[in-house]
Amino acid sequence: MPPLLSLSATSRATPVLLLTGFEPFGGASSNPSQDIVRALDGKAVAGHRVAGAVLPCVFGTARRELNALLRRHRPAVVVCLGVAGGRAGVTPERVAINLEDARIPDNSGAQPLDRPVIRGGPAAYWSTLPVKAIVAALERHGIPASVSHSAGTFVCNHVFYALMHALRRRRVRAGFIHVPAAVVRPGPRAPGLPLALQIRAVTLALEVSVRRRTDLRRTGGSEH
Repeated sequence: MPPLLSLSATSRATPVLLLTGFEPFGGASSNPSQDIVRALDGKAVAGHRVAGAVLPCVFGTARRELNALLRRHRPAVVVCLGVAGGRAGVTPERVAINLEDARIPDNSGAQPLDRPVIRGGPAAYWSTLPVKAIVAALERHGIPASVSHSAGTFVCNHVFYALMHALRRRRVRAGFIHVPAAVVRPGPRAPGLPLALQIRAVTLALEVSVRRRTDLRRTGGSEH
C-alpha cells in the first residue's frame, strides 16, 4: 500500500472524501472511530482529499452536523465510521433502517424508543459503497472483516440513515463502516484490533470505495 501524503496545498478541483467518526459514548474514554478520523484528516487517498470530522453521539445533533458537512464539502464519497465493541473485525454496513430505539442514553441523555429517524421516510436505505469488495480487500491483507446487515438502532444507524436520505437524489457513493474496539493485545478475551491496523483497514476501505463503481458478486450473507 502506498504511503499516505499530506495535502498542504490542495486545489479546489481535488475531490473530497468526507470521513466521519464519533466522540466517546457510554462512559468510554476513547472511540477508535474518532482516532481514525483524526489520523486520516487531510491525507490523500486515491486522488481524493480526506476531510475528517468527529460527530457528537447525540440523536438529532449528529444528523444536523452531518448535513452541514455535506453542504460545506460537497464530497464525492462519504464514509461514516462508528465503533461496535463486541465485533472482532471491520464490518461495512449494508443497510440503514428508519428506526431509533436506544438501549442506552446518548451523550445528551436522550433515549428514544421506537421512533423513526425521519418521519415519513422509507423503511430502509442501502449503502452505495462496494461493501463486499471492501471486505475482500481487507481479507487479502489479513484483516478480519465481514459484511454486516445491521447497523443497530443507536446513533450509528441514525447517522447512516440520515446520510443516505440526504444523498438519495445525488450520485455520491456513501455508507457506514463499523470498526471494533481498539486493543493493545488482541486475543480471545479482548476482541478488537490495534488502532494502527484499524487505520490501515479504513485507508484500504476508502481506496476501494473511490476506485470501485460496482460491487463484487460473491457471498456476503449471514445465517443470523
